[in-house]
Amino acid sequence: MAVELKVLCSNTAHALLSALVPLFERASGHRVALEYASASIVAERIRQGQAADATVLAGPVMDKALTTGAIARASLTAIARCGIGVAVRTGTHHPDIGTVDSFKRALAAAQSVAYTEAGVSGIYFAGLIDRLGMAAEIKAKARTRRGGLIAELVANGEAEIAVQQIPELIPVKGIDIVGPLPPELQNITLISAGVFVNAQQPAAAADFLKFLTTPDTADVYRANGFEFGAG
Repeated sequence: MAVELKVLCSNTAHALLSALVPLFERASGHRVALEYASASIVAERIRQGQAADATVLAGPVMDKALTTGAIARASLTAIARCGIGVAVRTGTHHPDIGTVDSFKRALAAAQSVAYTEAGVSGIYFAGLIDRLGMAAEIKAKARTRRGGLIAELVANGEAEIAVQQIPELIPVKGIDIVGPLPPELQNITLISAGVFVNAQQPAAAADFLKFLTTPDTADVYRANGFEFGAG
């Protein structure tokens, strides 16, 4: 019998799930209602008792969600990995970001830098600029939002450079992805899915997680900036 699944998701997986869910719906007959927010916000909603059938979250935040007891540990499924990238407005100069030094020069030269406050990549970037000794300099010209697709600020001219997880850069029109952070500075995030202990549709939720790990979907992951599987 076809049912409706409620799935809480971090923004990182927005474009990916937008592509995968219609495939799952056609294959299973089920309907999926997706609710998106920054990963840390989703985790907080889970901590506060928001109900759903499944969730898709970045690894560190999924760990926090698991501590609430709301997610069945046995259901935890690693589905993909992704890294952080840099974007500029289409048609503008692409700075060299291939090494640590060139990346630092690119940040220093930019008139403004956009990143999220609550997203996984934004939290990491705030710590990174502190380690690089650039925190005061970058914060003075930062353009931030709590979450969402931060490269929209680059597309509309409010910021010169955006730093965010690559899957969150890809959906934004009017930008070019310059590339990933230098390997020495990169932060790879594991994306995982899990079923709620009190899921209303546990069997269908388990089917959804199984579908997310089907090898036939690997091309969809790659097209959306992910490495398929746990790596």
